[in-house]
Amino acid sequence: MSGFPTIIPISDLRQDAAGVIKRAALSREPVFITQRGRPAAVMVDVQTYERTQRQHEILQLLARGAAEIEAGVGRDLDAVMADADDLLGRM
Repeated sequence: MSGFPTIIPISDLRQDAAGVIKRAALSREPVFITQRGRPAAVMVDVQTYERTQRQHEILQLLARGAAEIEAGVGRDLDAVMADADDLLGRM
């Protein structure tokens, strides 16, 4: 992210939705939307959203794996590597 986040009031979004979407897409940075001076939403381009979702999936798998290790339950390394290859192949 650059030094300061892009923050716009919802009224600006209403007036120039296409421009705000273009800004998010070109910068690949989130655009924070406020309503009555308070944070209301965050807008990101589709590629950033999809990448974030994939990263979230990987983190969930890692957390589940850590919990399984602590519980003494494990999976075969080949199965884990196949899952990792599948996830990384979608990136």
